[in-house]
Amino acid sequence: MSARKSPFELRQVFASLPQMERGVAKVIGGDPKGNNFLYTNGKSVIIRNIENPAIAEIYTEHGHQVTVAKYAPSGFYIASGDVAGKIRIWDTTQKEHLLKYEYTPFSGKIKDIAWTEDSKRLAVVGEGRGKFGAVFLWDTGSSVGDVSGHSKLINSVDIRQQRPYRLATASDDTCGCFFEGPPFKFKFTIKEHNQFVNCVRFSPDGNHFVTAGADGQILVFDGKTGERIGSLGGEKAHKGGIYAVSWSPDSAQLISASGDKTVKLWDVGTGTSVTTFDMGTDVTDQQLGCLWQKDHLVSISLSGYINYLDKNKPDRLIRVIKGHSKAIQCLTVHKRDGKSYIYSGSSDGHINYWDADTGDNDCFLGKGHTNQVTKMVINDSEELVTCSMDDTLRYTNIKKEYSASDVLKMDFQPKSVSVAVGGVSLAVCIGQVVLLKDKKKVFTLDNLGFEPETGAIHPSGTTVAVGGSDGKIRLYSLQSNTLKDEGKILVVQEPVTDMSFSNDGAYLAVGDGMKVVTVFSVADNYVVKNQYHGHHARPVTLAWSPDNEHFASAGMDMMVYVWTVQDSEWRIKIADAHRLHHVSALAWIDPHTLVTTSHDASVKVWTILF
Repeated sequence: MSARKSPFELRQVFASLPQMERGVAKVIGGDPKGNNFLYTNGKSVIIRNIENPAIAEIYTEHGHQVTVAKYAPSGFYIASGDVAGKIRIWDTTQKEHLLKYEYTPFSGKIKDIAWTEDSKRLAVVGEGRGKFGAVFLWDTGSSVGDVSGHSKLINSVDIRQQRPYRLATASDDTCGCFFEGPPFKFKFTIKEHNQFVNCVRFSPDGNHFVTAGADGQILVFDGKTGERIGSLGGEKAHKGGIYAVSWSPDSAQLISASGDKTVKLWDVGTGTSVTTFDMGTDVTDQQLGCLWQKDHLVSISLSGYINYLDKNKPDRLIRVIKGHSKAIQCLTVHKRDGKSYIYSGSSDGHINYWDADTGDNDCFLGKGHTNQVTKMVINDSEELVTCSMDDTLRYTNIKKEYSASDVLKMDFQPKSVSVAVGGVSLAVCIGQVVLLKDKKKVFTLDNLGFEPETGAIHPSGTTVAVGGSDGKIRLYSLQSNTLKDEGKILVVQEPVTDMSFSNDGAYLAVGDGMKVVTVFSVADNYVVKNQYHGHHARPVTLAWSPDNEHFASAGMDMMVYVWTVQDSEWRIKIADAHRLHHVSALAWIDPHTLVTTSHDASVKVWTILF
């Protein structure tokens, strides 16, 4: 008997960017086989193919924010560490990424991880309570030395990949330390820096290691003895603090990433800079991480953007990977020139658009929203209509940049926006409902006597539904730019969390605070057609399939359900669609393709098989 085929499959993952913090280095892990690279965002470790970054996997098993992840030199395991001091060692060869071992070497934020070349020992450093580092056997957790000698948190650690092993650390106490082992024993302190030391890295051949610091210096040391040999770029390698360095595979060169918004390529033998990559002028162009893997030179900007550098053409980037680094709150899809595009908005005001087939993506040019984008929809003029916690509604041409003129300041913060034919928009704000025509306010409902939560315009453009925190949906007729209360009220459990008319206008689906979705039949005077039970927590988003027979709901329980109008017992359940994160928005590309977004800052495309 053949196994029953799953009614859904994950087709694509458009991964989040690294989670960045100003003035804090971002460690990027490289795959020893040269295929993938690793970084972290929130509770997730993101594994991306370096040749084709649209190929991505997300590992979400940590209970706390993950700070660093590193491949074992064997390539078979990844060690990841979080802010609570937990180290998880997990399998890379299977899709399930089974946990092999778990340790808590100290309680506090883990900042860096290093393996010995035989993949049998790990060094872990960070900010523990009175303990800043540990080195132990990967399979038992038994200590194989003492990471001592520092009086403040340790930012960085590395281990020489040849015998005799050497270990070096870099700390906020302005010092580095050098250890011999195993078992690893403290040998001496490196005191040549005068500010925080952010990074230490041994060359692949083990002949040298370098330290890089907030003082703009890169110092070079003998890999075996720890004796200082010299520095890169004389007194200062960069005008700003240096956050990361990464060696070339042949150990002859390295790249450095700096807060001065440049990446530099160095010839270590001569101590001179070969190339400088100017990454921009904005504060978000500060460079906080870098990786040299095979022929790829990669840097990470404070914006979270991942930059592929061309050492032969330093003034032109090969590619920039964009996306979201903060929780995605809303989503819509649109077909243009025979292609499907996904639009997503996040809690920092950033809007991104994606080619649904390839994952190629970009953002609008210019200045957009300055706070969370709460809802988005595309109108009949091919404009992206968005509302935000910055108290504005924006109309943005989907092919262009943000327009300063197409911004409407609302009296109160908008929670929801919907559109209809003929340039009509409806904004549901705190305590107020606003009707707009051709980007101008034409009618306002005030003093409502209830708190409106969300709104929807019937596809015919004749009826508006407004859902309240009291669990009631009030229907208004839309006539000559006014809203007339029809005295018709639909009742669900409080509060109304989201609602949506089917594309043909036959049904209205409503999610409520008691975890129920109710579908009303419009033609039958809004009689209840069916109620849908299954969610363990309130559904926060609904989306109708283009076939008007199916719709999806998702919510705080991390579940996505696909339902059918005719049978409330039939369902497709996608559990853990975005593991450990609630699903924030849904949209259908076609009757068999569903898009989900989440607070994990990623976009997923699913094939739904009826």
